[in-house]
Amino acid sequence: MGPRSRGPRTSGAPRPCPCACAERVGHEAPAADTCAIIVAGGSGERFGDPRGKQFVELCGLPMLSWSVMAFDRAPSVARIVIVCAPERAAEVEKDVLSPLTLAKPLALAPSGATRQESVRSGLSALPRDLEFVAVHDAARPLVETEMIERAVATVREDGTLAGAILAARSIDTLKLVEGDMIVATPDRSFYWAAQTPQVFRSAKLVAAHRAAAREEYEGTDDASLVERLGGRVRVVECSRDNIKVTVPEDLAIAEATLERRLLT
Repeated sequence: MGPRSRGPRTSGAPRPCPCACAERVGHEAPAADTCAIIVAGGSGERFGDPRGKQFVELCGLPMLSWSVMAFDRAPSVARIVIVCAPERAAEVEKDVLSPLTLAKPLALAPSGATRQESVRSGLSALPRDLEFVAVHDAARPLVETEMIERAVATVREDGTLAGAILAARSIDTLKLVEGDMIVATPDRSFYWAAQTPQVFRSAKLVAAHRAAAREEYEGTDDASLVERLGGRVRVVECSRDNIKVTVPEDLAIAEATLERRLLT
């Protein structure tokens, strides 16, 4: 499956409620200069659902739908690319996209054997005229449009930065362990938990992925690929609500948080 493109879509019978949590992002819209790549190619083995967690229902819609809506509302986003398994493309179209009314053009790209390969596939659908790219995991359905805009603006407004990522300060005591023995207790003030989206200058991220593929380097996230080439990446503090749904217990937390938002 090569990249499949489509224009803005309207649905004749959208499901109720999703747009109820649309954030207000200000009256002066920034330039639409960003492509969002939403990675949704996971098999969901750790989650324990054969459908894959991106298709599990969350407040009436597949989990993936919530990320798509958040990026569709972001003024900075000009295009959305969903990276999914080729054999699930029809399912994404029918179950995830058909119920939604979207304003932004959207394309599907095939996932790879690893997350890094999947992001590289998504970059193949990146328009050359968009200066920034925001990479997001579909397993983080609680991302808010306001935070997407903050991350993009951070990179846009500082020409010395290669990127910026959403992150939360570590609140736990961390231990350095060898075998099963504690060897050190580092100062947690230096540690942040990385989230997504991670936003980069498009050329920087493309170059970082090409270098990683050439050198057979597997990073822990996209920021790590950019960092190893000397790129400066800033953290943008984000709410801990932007959780990654990895196990079934996480889904209950995400649902409770989303229901609270929908009621306010």
